[in-house]
Amino acid sequence: MLISNISPVFRRSVAAMVTAGLLALAGCSQPTMFANPDPNLRKSVSELQQDSAKRFPYKVDAPHVLEPKARALVGYDLHRVEVVNFSDEDWSDVEVWVNRQYVCHVPNMQSRQLKEIHYPMLFNELGQSLPFSKSLVKTVEIYRNGTMYQIASHPVDFSLSRSQSTR
Repeated sequence: MLISNISPVFRRSVAAMVTAGLLALAGCSQPTMFANPDPNLRKSVSELQQDSAKRFPYKVDAPHVLEPKARALVGYDLHRVEVVNFSDEDWSDVEVWVNRQYVCHVPNMQSRQLKEIHYPMLFNELGQSLPFSKSLVKTVEIYRNGTMYQIASHPVDFSLSRSQSTR
């Protein structure tokens, strides 16, 4: 098989996997290949893991309400959850909970500013990050000010496959 016959999407995927593997072998302690857009979330895996450990257990006894001024998009192909606060105020000391099992602390969630929470940034009570494979995100909740807010979440396809298939 000639290399020119391989689809561009496949070549990019292989290149990304090789790069990720090399970074892992080099001992890279960052949870993602690229720096998070939010400087407050640019932490090492061990820092995120330790911070998540402080958030357990899940706040079952906290008031649970619907938060209509926030939404989450789940990018299964990029292994991340994107959360946006659509209220007119900034939120501080926010915990983002996925499936009531995995959590990531977001120090500041500014109004109308997207937050990228990648799967390796979400940890369960055992210190394990949200797995890449077979991870169905059923619920996304935000804990702040003593209340657990359920937010609307929807899957989204960030892949390049659709744009490639229309050519």
